[in-house]
Amino acid sequence: MMTSQEVLSMYESMVGLTEQMVLAASSSDWDRLVELETRCAGCVEALRQNEAAIALNADSRLRKVEYIKRLLADDRKIRDLTMPWMAQLSALISNTGTQRRLSSTYGAV
Repeated sequence: MMTSQEVLSMYESMVGLTEQMVLAASSSDWDRLVELETRCAGCVEALRQNEAAIALNADSRLRKVEYIKRLLADDRKIRDLTMPWMAQLSALISNTGTQRRLSSTYGAV
């Protein structure tokens, strides 16, 4: 079972990871982004399994809220950076599938 300080440290670690994720997305370093996202998911799972039983005092709750706000802001930045790339990837995959179907139907030109 985690202590309240460990819970706050886990949130703080997640903030650091999401800040790095923003940088990775900004530089189109998709492999690094995935690596960091996996580490962040591990933190989320640890909190999910242990946090419910932890009572936080008023100061700790305020810190937790600030961490969550920062996490949400970074999440928005990451999505803003990755959505155009995801749209391009989706179009590329769709285009490749269309090319295969045409080639299969009409043969190579």
